[in-house]
Amino acid sequence: MPGITIGDTVPNVEVETTHGKFKLHDYIGDSWTILFSHPGDFTPVCTTELGAMAKYAEEFSKRGVKLLGLSCDDIASHKEWIKDVEAYSGGHKVTYPIIADPKREIIKQLNMVDPDEKDSSGNPLPSRALHMIGPDKMVKLSFLYPATTGRNMDEVVRVLESLQKASKHKIATPANWKPGDPVVISPSVDNDQAKQMFPQGFETADLPSKKGYLRFTKV
Repeated sequence: MPGITIGDTVPNVEVETTHGKFKLHDYIGDSWTILFSHPGDFTPVCTTELGAMAKYAEEFSKRGVKLLGLSCDDIASHKEWIKDVEAYSGGHKVTYPIIADPKREIIKQLNMVDPDEKDSSGNPLPSRALHMIGPDKMVKLSFLYPATTGRNMDEVVRVLESLQKASKHKIATPANWKPGDPVVISPSVDNDQAKQMFPQGFETADLPSKKGYLRFTKV
């Protein structure tokens, strides 16, 4: 799929949002940022997703993460839609900005164009995309879902914690990892280094190859 992907720097475009105009890099600052797009205002799955983001906003804030939504409708539409989102989410406030992109220019620059969906005028619609952006303004992870499938917020939190831990330690997270579970030590770290870097200790899986590359620890 063309456009920005993992490892690319997010373009520093100026955007108009429900919180005013700003450039993306200024908004991101020194924080992690989750930038997520939606096919349209006043649509069912999108309303549930923005409501879920509002419910989880405090969890993201605890982790030093900013949220930024995007839809191709205009600011006036966004502000009216937010009323529905907040009502559906049980009163949780939408405290994050939502970008307006009626000309469909920003979704192209951010690789958030749905390859199949079009509006009634034949214009492209945003995909249900999500970029996790690091303080260095680079994309660390991207999710892309079809319009029919809503995101799982617990999974968003899970992969965020994985990325943040990996950015601080030479580790990776194994299959089905959840926050609090053991992580695996990077193969680039030998055992002597591992003893220094992980004084809490580590366990090496006993495998037929006896290579000792699967080492678990907690961070």
